[in-house]
Amino acid sequence: MSGHFELSEEQERYLVQVARDARLRAHAPYSNFAVGAALMDEQGRVHAGANIENAAYPQGLCAEAVALAHLVMAGGRRVTAAVVAGEGREAVTPCGGCRQKLREFAGDEVPVIAADGREVRLRTTLGALLPHSFGPDHLSGGRPP
Repeated sequence: MSGHFELSEEQERYLVQVARDARLRAHAPYSNFAVGAALMDEQGRVHAGANIENAAYPQGLCAEAVALAHLVMAGGRRVTAAVVAGEGREAVTPCGGCRQKLREFAGDEVPVIAADGREVRLRTTLGALLPHSFGPDHLSGGRPP
């Protein structure tokens, strides 16, 4: 899955705000670590998600997984940009599992932005977060239609 995706300043601001707003809807009563995510699809639509914890650990859902579910259910097939919003000493980036989930729908060049309530803390790409990743192209059948 190749191509180069660039976000305009306006698109980035919008995605960051959507992720921040989604974070406010997180269900995180156990960790108190609320995370929001916003994903842009190949049609320019934005899909939001928030983490949803469950008393039966590890049955919760990460914000990125929830946003991916919304993207797929809306008919999206590719992620062209991802934003994660969370508060921490370091920039809050997708966990390892979510990096792999994103890889199913995005290539190395896809921008990934980490923001908190005040600023963008990190601008990177999925390839930088998940180098030498395994994805759909590695399977004999290639990419699903």
